[in-house]
Amino acid sequence: MNSLLFGTPGIPLSTVPANTLNGVKRVKVLGLDAMELEFVHNVNVNEELALEIKKSAEVVLTCHGQYYVNLASNEPAKYHASINRMVSAAKRLSECGGWSAVWHFGFYLDRPKEKVFELIKKGVKEVVNQLAQENISVWIRPETTGKMTQWGDLQETIKLAQEVEQVLPCIDFSHLHARSGKINSFDEFKDVLAQLEKGLGRTVLDNLHAHCSGINYGAKGELNHLNLEDSDMNYRDLLKALKEFKVKGVLISESPNVEGDALLFKREFSQI
Repeated sequence: MNSLLFGTPGIPLSTVPANTLNGVKRVKVLGLDAMELEFVHNVNVNEELALEIKKSAEVVLTCHGQYYVNLASNEPAKYHASINRMVSAAKRLSECGGWSAVWHFGFYLDRPKEKVFELIKKGVKEVVNQLAQENISVWIRPETTGKMTQWGDLQETIKLAQEVEQVLPCIDFSHLHARSGKINSFDEFKDVLAQLEKGLGRTVLDNLHAHCSGINYGAKGELNHLNLEDSDMNYRDLLKALKEFKVKGVLISESPNVEGDALLFKREFSQI
């Protein structure tokens, strides 16, 4: 990546008719740079459409993989289904010409964090090995999560990337804020970026895949996403920190207004 790019979580609301191929084209017309394919319920792009998207896309493509993934499941059938889902999403993203795929990797289920980490690491290695056999090299991303019951605090995602090739974190700044009730100031955002650079080198900041939106949260973390202006998310200081660290990569706005906050991010960033 040569700069920080801004994109939408799925098809922009203004896309007519609303389908994935038109959505990718609409993102470019809007003046945005990226789009996250929403594979959250299923891989909703077939092979034929993937080839069309690859030919026509003038923006960077990422994907948010399926919600039905838990690499720390106690049930072997669910564990293997999770691996198959991840492989299928990453493969289809690659066929679309995409760059980076993200999931929520699992749940603690009242078990020691160290045990859950090892289970997830085992599963991710299996995913990466299967993709390597098919020469698929998209980034596999554990997303920092917004609920205390979910695996995926900042340190866990950094450690996983240190120990498994082809893995880098997806930093959801809204989730970090909701999970802690903090991480919402210029200095705190800088500290997150400094921890990433210390743990993973300049590679992670030159290839950042990040999410941000407004967020509603309580004592146990994330409740739901909000538009930026309807929340306490200090996005202007986040953008200042990203610019100070000369971050490159993709920032996806996960706000309900889809392209509205993505355009707000890009406009504010250009004015810093």
